[in-house]
Amino acid sequence: MALFEVPGWSVPTAPVSKLAQSTSKKRKRPVAQDADKMQSVEVNLDKLMQKLASVGKHQEDKQGPKKKKKNHGKTTGGPDAKVEHATSNKGKEKVSSPPGGSIKGSAVKQTMKGESGLRKKIKQKKSLKHDGGKFEQQPQNVSPTTDEVSGLTSLQKGMKESLDGARFRWINELLYKSDSSEAVRMMKEDPAVFHDYHSGFRHQVQSWPSNPVSHYISQLSSYPQNTIIADLGCGDATLARGLHPKKLKVLSFDLISDGAYIVAADICSHVPLPGSEPSSSLISEGEAQVVDVVVCALSLMGTNWPVCIREAWRVLKPGGELKIAEVASRFTDVDEFVSLISSIGFKMRAKDDHNSHFTLFEFKKIARTSRTDKEWSKVMSNGGVLKPCEYKRR
Repeated sequence: MALFEVPGWSVPTAPVSKLAQSTSKKRKRPVAQDADKMQSVEVNLDKLMQKLASVGKHQEDKQGPKKKKKNHGKTTGGPDAKVEHATSNKGKEKVSSPPGGSIKGSAVKQTMKGESGLRKKIKQKKSLKHDGGKFEQQPQNVSPTTDEVSGLTSLQKGMKESLDGARFRWINELLYKSDSSEAVRMMKEDPAVFHDYHSGFRHQVQSWPSNPVSHYISQLSSYPQNTIIADLGCGDATLARGLHPKKLKVLSFDLISDGAYIVAADICSHVPLPGSEPSSSLISEGEAQVVDVVVCALSLMGTNWPVCIREAWRVLKPGGELKIAEVASRFTDVDEFVSLISSIGFKMRAKDDHNSHFTLFEFKKIARTSRTDKEWSKVMSNGGVLKPCEYKRR
């Protein structure tokens, strides 16, 4: 009934345009068409199963009769294996078949597996998009070359070398720009730092024309047997390994012990060997020393490295030799470096700067007087004559 009824008056209903009826935003699902499609899918799937079954039977006829295997209680599907199809709200197909089913069942499983794999690939492709960038996918038929030793691809090997090089340079900077006590703390917290550093160091010196350690092995091989050599900052004890077969006694010291050749010690604090400083104001070379030669091959690291030279003087016999090899680019002034070493109690005998990467020095221990802590502090503060060593990127 209308809201207002007045005799003789009537309000016609508002006309509804046909355009408004035809342009509805709601999209109706064509139920009949979907049913027809699902029916055609089932028919095509049944045809495919029949074709696969006929192919499998044809192959069995060719191969001849086979020996029957024991089932151990398992049932296998035969021609009566059922394949159930059901449609969910999202239009997905659910397929179930008995375990060990017929060719139809295995084909359905493979079909569904292929579909799920396709979905995964589509998701992976979508996930590769980041900030509008595009990533190229490697062709499937191209297999990357694999390193036989490490099992890494060439790309992975290159990335690992870059990371190892970056880690080596990071450790190298810490060792050169901090006090040796800080290096000791770092090595104790993570002993792998020591091995990582020397592994990177070996990789760096491979590009050098020659290695100073190899030079010292060749030079010291001609020394008399039973000569006692102290290798301060020995790394992986290459010098000791090269000279022991020649009946030379090498005492190797570094921050981490290997349990065989290397004795753990902070060479810029104290070297665990006998020897003494002058006990009075009289000129003396100390006493109780047993070392004939001290070698510092690329080992003057840390801001307090001059203490290592003082320890070398203490443990050397009177007239003992000090051999130093350092990277050429570290010297701010070679004469100032020689002056600092001489002030601790040495006299330079030879210098060789022909190598493009490092410079060799030979010093002889001489007598000196004792000094106060204040005087030593002033001498030790001149370590800036050697800059931190910066190795190139790999």
